[in-house]
Amino acid sequence: MRDEWSARADAAEDAVVSRHVRRLWALPGTALGVVAWPPVRRERIFVNWHYWWQAHLLDCMIDAAGREPNAKRRRRIAKTARAHRLRNLTGWTNSYYDDMAWLGISLERAQRLQHVDLRAPIQALESQVYDSWAPESGGGIPWCKRSNFYNTPANGPAAIMLARTGRLWRAQEMADWMDATLRDPSTGLMFDGVRTGISVSGIDLAAQALLGGGSGSVADKRVLDREIYTYCQGVVLGLETELAVRLGEARHRTRVHALVDAVDRHLTVDGVIAGGGGGDGGLFDGILARYLALVAAELPGNTAADLQARRTAGAIVLDSADAAWDHRLQVEGLPLFGHDWSKPAQMPGLGDGIATFTGGTVRSSDIAERDLSVQVGGWMLMEAAYVAAGAFGR
Repeated sequence: MRDEWSARADAAEDAVVSRHVRRLWALPGTALGVVAWPPVRRERIFVNWHYWWQAHLLDCMIDAAGREPNAKRRRRIAKTARAHRLRNLTGWTNSYYDDMAWLGISLERAQRLQHVDLRAPIQALESQVYDSWAPESGGGIPWCKRSNFYNTPANGPAAIMLARTGRLWRAQEMADWMDATLRDPSTGLMFDGVRTGISVSGIDLAAQALLGGGSGSVADKRVLDREIYTYCQGVVLGLETELAVRLGEARHRTRVHALVDAVDRHLTVDGVIAGGGGGDGGLFDGILARYLALVAAELPGNTAADLQARRTAGAIVLDSADAAWDHRLQVEGLPLFGHDWSKPAQMPGLGDGIATFTGGTVRSSDIAERDLSVQVGGWMLMEAAYVAAGAFGR
């Protein structure tokens, strides 16, 4: 069965590379993902390129190279990292800490697993996320620079990166902060984030305190964003598993047990990860699958709870991957994945509305399957299934 998942991951890789990966501005030694298929002109020439989508494209390339190493895959990793730097124009960093954390994760993996020398950008990105820690302001690290929104999508991947680069004590602080601040006590799932210094009505709470509305402390100023997203659960699972492996402290394993169970109860339908979408949302379920596979393969411990968490995590990944594969389209012999893995994929066309960037996020194309994010999410799921199948000896 693991050979079958490897073949499916190969097919997903071939589909994304053949439809999306091109030289950046025809420059030799570069490779970057065109953000849609079929693309309009501004997408073909990389006017639109979406920093964090490219980080996950790179991460999937690293998965494939780890599964079946060869020189071509390793060269593609180096070309994609180089193109990312060139297209970003101003260096490796940008204004969004979640973006930088995702790129930091992929570059660290490329260096550690594929021996691509990326020390300088890894250090630059590590410094950005490490220095943004702001407990005096209510965080956590913020979503972006000059923001008062401290969220799971920034803190989770940033802490995973810091754990892997040796900043374990800060990664643990971030895990503890998220568990104390962003965990929903009723479902056990992770909220999106918390805004500080504002009230629900938008009145500055320091001014409100003068009117008798509170003491004005940071704790009094917190307003939770209670949205539940699949990738928020994924990054916390990944972080807590990393810390359980590296530190051996029981609380990290216990949190994984509870969160895997919460995901299974609230975010799956018939064992398949629910939801899905296009734009940025096209990556959300794939990220959850990636880190569920990490739980299945690497969560330490031999208690009944440890074994159950690993089994449940692996089963969700494999059931989701089966569903996504069964509902794919075959286009010129290669898979096109659906934005919702439990439903048949739709064929996109040039006449469909394109993904747009607004409010710091990318909104879906009218037919979400045209978005690179959706297809990378499907590839990520196939790579996760390969890992989960290996953990079960299947």
